[in-house]
This record gives sequence, structure tokens and C-alpha cells, in this order.
Amino acid sequence: MTLSLDLSTHAARAALRPDAAADKTSLIGLSRAELAEALVGAGIVPEKQARMRASQLWHWLYVRGVSDFAHMFNISKELRADLDRHFSIARPEIVEEQISTDGTRKWLFRFPPRGAGRPVEIETVYIPEEGRGTLCISSQVGCTLTCSFCHTGTQKLVRNLTAEEILAQLLTARDKLGDFPDRDTPAGAIVPAEGRKVSNIVMMGMGEPLYNFEAVKKALLIASDGDGLALSKRRITLSTSGVVPEIYRTGEELGVMLAISLHATNDDLRDLLVPINKKFPLDQLIEACRAYPGLSNARRITFEYVMLKDVNDSLDDARALVKLLKGIPAKINLIPFNPWPGTNYQCSDWETIEKFADFINNAGYASPIRTPRGRDILAACGQLKSESERMRKVDRLALEAMMIAGHGEA
Repeated sequence: MTLSLDLSTHAARAALRPDAAADKTSLIGLSRAELAEALVGAGIVPEKQARMRASQLWHWLYVRGVSDFAHMFNISKELRADLDRHFSIARPEIVEEQISTDGTRKWLFRFPPRGAGRPVEIETVYIPEEGRGTLCISSQVGCTLTCSFCHTGTQKLVRNLTAEEILAQLLTARDKLGDFPDRDTPAGAIVPAEGRKVSNIVMMGMGEPLYNFEAVKKALLIASDGDGLALSKRRITLSTSGVVPEIYRTGEELGVMLAISLHATNDDLRDLLVPINKKFPLDQLIEACRAYPGLSNARRITFEYVMLKDVNDSLDDARALVKLLKGIPAKINLIPFNPWPGTNYQCSDWETIEKFADFINNAGYASPIRTPRGRDILAACGQLKSESERMRKVDRLALEAMMIAGHGEA
């Protein structure tokens, strides 16, 4: 006897999957207007109530940090059940959490398939410091830029992250650190003594944020909304390798702090180190930086400069750097290179780095040398990769990790 199945209905298709929730629309990452539209479209809220209900949900999602509709206690039991049938507010799967001896934490998140795709994995890093806690967030799975010194750049781009997936990194980190009301910080966790556990975020994880501009913009506007997560835009830093048109858009439409992965002071070298320079050369990049809105001594652009032995670390390079950035309110972060298997680069000698930093400081620019953090869990700037692409643990022990520090308002 032949058995046939009618898969024409959504319910029938969902019943065949072990995780029927995968077909639910997530409310994370929707604007207030989109929240209201989703509620009305699902037929569970009258149009005249939609704005009020959207505000309720916004509060529960971004002020209280709820990830289960059952915990939204000022919403009727019936409506909570309807919301659960149609929508999801669940956190992503945490495949692995690693905690460094210095308190740095790294999470490997797995997100479900999108369309005909497959599950994807990204890494997110938390760096606790005196007076602040910084979360380094990814914007893409993999990267297209192939910067020659960057380990992340050896992983091909799989896809952009959605606004939901970008925000989910922040929400889950706050969950894990006890950073929402009525939550407890894990025993023994290293976090700021006062204030928020996650006080700053930096878009410096996997990927080029400005090649995923719309999703990044949407996520950061929600993160900085005063009636929700309420992060100051001066505590949000977006790092780019130099996507010039979107730098202008970032200043006009987002207004967050800007960081530039610079690494060279002439086009020939930067073409090699940061190949996007062939499309947007230094003169265009620096012009966009000069035009960035609101620049002042209190609101500076951060320029990232990885120190590569006998490549870009001479005093002539330091002089050229000062000349290139003349007139731009700037801070220059010097990053000792983290070697990884297969790389042809070496880290500059410490004495060379100090001389370089002294020259920059004497020219009037703050020029901190990043302090090594999370060296035992491969949480380095430029080292993040998906689980399927990462090195074996025995190889990782050979690497140092340099963590993001000193971004945004203290």
C-alpha cells in the first residue's frame, strides 16, 4: 500500500520536523512598528491594541531580558499562549563557553538554518576590565576581506548575520553574566565592580560590519534605544577595514564611535595587508574619517595598527602615521601581532613597539599598547573562527590572544 502525505499546510510541514519552533518568526530584532505589524498579522492582537502590546513586548525583551513568553506576567495567559504558538524569543544554542584565567569569556553560538542553508556558528568575546565590561560582537559568519595577517580572514564568508542574531549575542551575554534585573552573576565571575556587566560593545568580531550595514544598523539602533537596552552610542564602537561609502552612512544614520583597521600608511603596503584598500584607497578613507560627524577630543576615531616585524614598525612608519592622521581627533591602538600556524608574519620586538608608541605619544596622540587578554582560550582580535574552521586545541596552545580594550567612553 502506498502512503502519501499532504504537506500543503504549514502545520503538516512543521509536524515532520523535530524542532517545530524553527518555523516561528523571532521577535528579536524587530522595530516597534514591525512588532505591532507582526502581532496584527498573526491575528492575535486587534490593530487598535497593537502599539500598546508592542511596547509591552519591547520592555520584556530589552529591559527585563525575558526569553520565554510565560514570564511576561502583565500579559494575559491566553495571549502568552498565542504568542508562543506564533513567535520565538529564544536564545541561540551555546555550543561552548570558555573562560580565561583573566576573566575573559568566549562563547561559540550556533544559529539555525536560514532558508535552504545550514546551521552556522560564530564566536563572541567578553572582556572584563576595571570600570567596564566590553562585548566583542560578530556581524558575519566568516569574512570576505582576506586581510593577510588575520586568521578570521582565512575562513570564507558563509552569510551575513541578521539583526536578530547580532542582538542575540548581546542578550545571551547579559543572560550569562547576570546583567538583567533580578538575575545573579555567576559565582566567581570577573565583572566590573559597579554598574552594568556589559557596558560597552564593539563590532569587532567575525566579519566586516559595513558589508552587512542594514542588519548592523538595525541591531545597534535597538541596542542604543533609551527605552530598552539603552547603551550609549559613545559606548558602541563599530570597526571597519574601510568601506568608505558606508562610513558616511554610519556617521549620518548611526552616530556610534568609529574604529578603522588601518595597519599601513601607504597604499602599496595596505593593498597587501588590507586588500579592500584597492577599492577604497587611503586618500578616500582618510577623507571619510575627517568628515565623520561630531569629532572632537572627547569623541575620537580609533585607528587600529597591528605591529608586524620589519613590515610596518619602523620610526619612518610612525612619522608617516602621524602625518597621515594630522588634524583628525584620533587614538591609535597598537596591537602586537598574534602569530598563528601558517602565517608568514612575526610580531614586532617589544622594544620596537615601545619606541613606536613613544613617538606617537610625543606627537600628541594617545597610543596605548593593547594588554594581552584571554591568551589561554584563543580569544584574539583577528583570531575568531567558527567551530568547523578552528584549529585543534593542541595547536591553539601555541597562540597568544590580544583582546579588545579601551573602546568607547569609560
